[in-house]
Amino acid sequence: MSSIFDKCTKWNTADEYRKRGEYPYFRPIEGYDGSYVVIDGRRLLMCGSNNYLGLSLDPRVKEAALKAVTDFGTSCSGSRFLNGTLSLHEKLEDRLVDFSGKEAALCFTTGYQVNLGTISSLMGRDEYIISDKFNHASIMDAAFFSQGMDKSIKLKRYKHNNMEDLEKTLMGIPEESPKLIVTDGVFSMEGTVVNLPQVSKLAEKYNAVVYLDEAHAFGVLGENGRGTEEHHGYAAKADLVMGTFSKSFGSIGGFVAGDAKVIDYIKHFARPLIFSASMPPANLAAASEALEIIMNEPERVQRLQQIAEMMIKGFKARGFDVGATETPIVPLITGEFDRTLTFFHRLYDQGFYVNPVFPPAVPPNRCMLRTSYMATMKDAELNDFLDVAQQEGKKLGIVD
Repeated sequence: MSSIFDKCTKWNTADEYRKRGEYPYFRPIEGYDGSYVVIDGRRLLMCGSNNYLGLSLDPRVKEAALKAVTDFGTSCSGSRFLNGTLSLHEKLEDRLVDFSGKEAALCFTTGYQVNLGTISSLMGRDEYIISDKFNHASIMDAAFFSQGMDKSIKLKRYKHNNMEDLEKTLMGIPEESPKLIVTDGVFSMEGTVVNLPQVSKLAEKYNAVVYLDEAHAFGVLGENGRGTEEHHGYAAKADLVMGTFSKSFGSIGGFVAGDAKVIDYIKHFARPLIFSASMPPANLAAASEALEIIMNEPERVQRLQQIAEMMIKGFKARGFDVGATETPIVPLITGEFDRTLTFFHRLYDQGFYVNPVFPPAVPPNRCMLRTSYMATMKDAELNDFLDVAQQEGKKLGIVD
């Protein structure tokens, strides 16, 4: 007789890599020391963090989290819908309105839940989701979740940042059908930036709404870190924007911002919001303090952008394929699974931590090491990494 667990007991891939000492994931971090982490008692330069502004270790952010625990305890013990909304939630949402330039904002417990809850709550019968093929997995899951609730909801995908293909996709949808174009602002693996002005123009032409995932853009793009809209000089705006607190904001959680009536609707229909416990006090306070720092210290964002430019130019000069990145997400595209894994281990052994990325997180033949950087890093540390990456890359035939 077969069991639901048969597939689990038959799957041995991870065990095989563990036995060979090559398994790269779930390595526990034992401590932090500025731009460094401690793993297995070793100190490694963290070249793969999403803590873009280094705010998770900022003394002001930590102090705000500690005070919130003293004042409110460790948990809200309920959902936003019932007994889990604190004054801290509303204070943060008010400041996010100022930051995003929208009418209203709503906080969720995670960024993943923002996409899952917002998109699924907005979609109805015979409506269309139009998604960039390189969008984050949470956006795809939101589409699948929506289709699970109503099979008449349709998902269309267009080639990455390809405006001709987006228009072709829109042209193939009945004019009268409601349409939601969903795109990352900064694409989390490639580091590329969406052509928002053109997306917005096409949305207006074909009567669609634009939903912009700013998880990797807030605190990263724009002179003041206000994301993709600022990056493009506010030449175009999205109807809805979402952001996460687990990256530039040094916490965990997320939010969506847009017109007040739309946000109020989401508040009452987003299942992941209604049926999940709300963000804990410490995380709310940390995100709120981080937001104040971002708004008052734009030099942090500008330093991050300087580092991004330095690393992109540095890797290109050393012969690496970094794709079309414009951000502190700099992929080292290797293409091949085994070579990528070996490259990861060699950099790790030399004292540098990066993220090996394989399908399905990236398309086949596009395996990569995803590198990313923090505003707190020093040029000398980064130059060391560039040099070691070049040395090891040459040995593996990744660069000449």
